[in-house]
Amino acid sequence: MIEAVASELRSLGPYFLWQLREIGPYWVLGIILGSTISVFGKGRVHVILHTMQRRRLGVSGIFFASVLGIVSPLSLHGTIPIAAALSEKGMKDYWLAALMMSSMLLNPQQIIYSAALGPFLLAARLTACCLCGVIAGLFVRHFFREKGFFNFSGFGPGTDRDTDPRLWLRWLKNIGRNIRATGPWFFLGMVLAVLFLRYVPASAFSDFFGGQNSFGVAMASLMGIPLYVCGGGAIPLLLGWLQRGMSPGAAIAFTLTGPPTKITNLSAAKIVLGNRNYVLYLVFVFAFSLLSGLFLTFFSA
Repeated sequence: MIEAVASELRSLGPYFLWQLREIGPYWVLGIILGSTISVFGKGRVHVILHTMQRRRLGVSGIFFASVLGIVSPLSLHGTIPIAAALSEKGMKDYWLAALMMSSMLLNPQQIIYSAALGPFLLAARLTACCLCGVIAGLFVRHFFREKGFFNFSGFGPGTDRDTDPRLWLRWLKNIGRNIRATGPWFFLGMVLAVLFLRYVPASAFSDFFGGQNSFGVAMASLMGIPLYVCGGGAIPLLLGWLQRGMSPGAAIAFTLTGPPTKITNLSAAKIVLGNRNYVLYLVFVFAFSLLSGLFLTFFSA
């Protein structure tokens, strides 16, 4: 019995090493880049946001806010206090909607991780996340022009943990926090991906999530809700699923529902949205994910 278990564990080794070789360098590079931007570039993001707030960019500001949300290293919890301060100074809710939506979906670290999925899916994810922020901003501008969409009264100023006066030590501490935050989920994602690769037949997975299967795209959107706990853990899963025949559309749908429905982001969104707008937010996330996945599935075949 013990020998059989040991033999089975040894059989998983090649799958694990393949995952580590394919994704490991992107994880390390993502952590270094994310910490570097967080320590050295976060202030610049603040400056750009305040500059945008002073200028009359109108609707075009929605696009710039969405792009800035993607290149910002801040999570939603880090973005909301800044958005609250900008809202108090008069920044439009539709700019803030674009900023917060895209900052939830992607950041520089996740961009590096996504490169492990190949250039096509990387470009598709970048485009979809930016577009999601833009459409969220346009939606708020059109339907909430005369009334506010957000309520920032329940959110106080954020806590900045990058305060060590020694810059190099501040950077190293940020890297350490980054590893502690993403490392366990990255390892768990690899373990789950290895189990999928070893025990789920490629034909079965391809039949369900591959090709022009709209039901598979819908299921991938729903799977993003419980399975996307951290971006570091999602990429190994996606790489394993793509290896087993998942379509690019289903993969994109998974990445679009996952981040906005993480429990931390859900709790933060609930505070600033209220009950009615919170429901609209969830419907928007799922609808955009499903439509994006279907578009990529049927028009990239």
